[in-house]
Amino acid sequence: MQLGTRWTSGEEPPRAVPEGLARGVREVDAALPVDPLGQPRERWTLTWLEGRPIAELDSGVIVTLDDSGEPVVSHDDDGEM
Repeated sequence: MQLGTRWTSGEEPPRAVPEGLARGVREVDAALPVDPLGQPRERWTLTWLEGRPIAELDSGVIVTLDDSGEPVVSHDDDGEM
């Protein structure tokens, strides 16, 4: 596995994030509640496994790409990862 980069949820994903994956990340970010107490937002980590990009949020939300390049959102509790 190769470590890619990290960024804060709600920020624009770095250029290293493939567009399909970035689209999935943006969808997850838009669905996350904003903390009224101003707590720091979670962070995303981009890694590459066997040449495929994976973005994982600190809470365990995972965004991958299917064979057609469309984002797939799962959670590490789903048993899929």
